[in-house]
Amino acid sequence: MAIKLDILVMAAHPDDAELSCSGTILSYIALGKKVGIVDFTRGEMGTRGTPEIRLQESNEATKILGLHARENLGLADGFFQNDPASQLILMEVIRRYKPEIVLANAPSDRHPDHGRAAKLVVDAAFYSGLVKITTDIDGQPQEAHRPRAVYHYIQDRMLTPDFVVDVTPYVSRKIEAIQAFKTQFYDPQSTEPETPISGEHFFNFLKSIRIIKNNTTTRILKLKRNIH
Repeated sequence: MAIKLDILVMAAHPDDAELSCSGTILSYIALGKKVGIVDFTRGEMGTRGTPEIRLQESNEATKILGLHARENLGLADGFFQNDPASQLILMEVIRRYKPEIVLANAPSDRHPDHGRAAKLVVDAAFYSGLVKITTDIDGQPQEAHRPRAVYHYIQDRMLTPDFVVDVTPYVSRKIEAIQAFKTQFYDPQSTEPETPISGEHFFNFLKSIRIIKNNTTTRILKLKRNIH
């Protein structure tokens, strides 16, 4: 039986969660909360790396973050849809982990997978609370479960946050978790093609994405909706 999670982070690609909300993940694990990540795809459409290497990188990031659970759904990178089949897959996951809070991709972003994943999560989280939609594990029916809320983390495009989470004590470990994805980010020794996120300029930009509020460095999340 899967462990019950307090927070379930859902992400279109391996490294989405690390880039966008790993500081928040670390801060809540430090408070004793149980947190897990579900990656939708293996990132197989990415210019750099391979699905096998990205899985190894994901496993390393999982250790750094101290996650209580992580899995990959193996949906088609670039081609998964917000359709009944995908919704049922996510509902099975939500009902299995029974999270109180779900964190999801940005509702609007440069990569079309992100916005599509965001809507998929919102719909699946609502439908998972409907008792007449049935899912099962190993032939055993699952109980309906609806998270208390779905929130969206900010990604490529800057969005106005509804609230902020102070992750100052966890910035260095957040960077370490991101750097676990060696094929995707700045590596002066790499011979792979350059991408918008592989250059040194992007990593410097990444380190600077924060809000200074009351003289405290904070990392931002955007509130999507309460789905009760």
